[in-house]
Amino acid sequence: MREISSAKITEEVARLCMESNFELGEDVWRALEEGLKKEESPVGREILSQILENADIAKSERMPICQDTGLAVVFVELGQDVHITGGDLEAAIDGGVKKGYTEGYLRKSSLGDPLERVNTGDNTPAVIHIRIVPGDRLRLCVVPKGGGAENMSRIAMLKPADGVEGVKQFVVDSVRTASANPCPPIVVGVGIGGTFELCAFNAKKALLREIGSTHPDPFYAGLEKELLVKVNDTGIGPQGLGGRITALAVHIEVAACHIASLPVAVNLNCHAARHKEVIL
Repeated sequence: MREISSAKITEEVARLCMESNFELGEDVWRALEEGLKKEESPVGREILSQILENADIAKSERMPICQDTGLAVVFVELGQDVHITGGDLEAAIDGGVKKGYTEGYLRKSSLGDPLERVNTGDNTPAVIHIRIVPGDRLRLCVVPKGGGAENMSRIAMLKPADGVEGVKQFVVDSVRTASANPCPPIVVGVGIGGTFELCAFNAKKALLREIGSTHPDPFYAGLEKELLVKVNDTGIGPQGLGGRITALAVHIEVAACHIASLPVAVNLNCHAARHKEVIL
């Protein structure tokens, strides 16, 4: 049994909260630079240039890439041979979120109750997804999720007869309806199959994949490529002002489902596509 202290977890989560808000991921950076080369619209090219300049300033000045520093979502893979010492795991994560958002001067966006709408003042509680896995390692992935992109999420319980064409239509319609709201160019996370809640979870999980990676199943890899073309053919473009680069990537996660069901979910990330991880 390997021991990991709760204090170490708190420190790492705090660091990831700040770094994810200050530093654009290398994969996102490359995708934006590639998009700049492909963009045909002069306005679109100018916007992409400004996005890259903004990211450079944020990294060098240790300032947020965006004023919306997101609700803290944390994906956890906990090895079954790990023992957390000095406190419980969820409290350690919340402690890290509080520390990171306070010390990093990041905007606090968490409301303790959705209807009373009183800000908690420290961006806790985090939304925590824990998966038990083999081994003696702990993987933490912090995903600050902004409201503009999150609000454009959609889920549909399609009929099995709708098939792959129904899935394609739903994904493209979701992006078209979102338009400029999620601050494109976006990353499109798609969950297919599972149950209502698993489908939505997988759509968000899909956003964690490195941009440029492909689904291991050739069928779904081809579907990702086709959907990216269709999404970019909408002409929404950077920041919704027209152009070819509406999305940087489409990532799909699939799960087994009931014979009577075909759930599909779409979760969008803005052009910052923020997430940072560590393995302890």
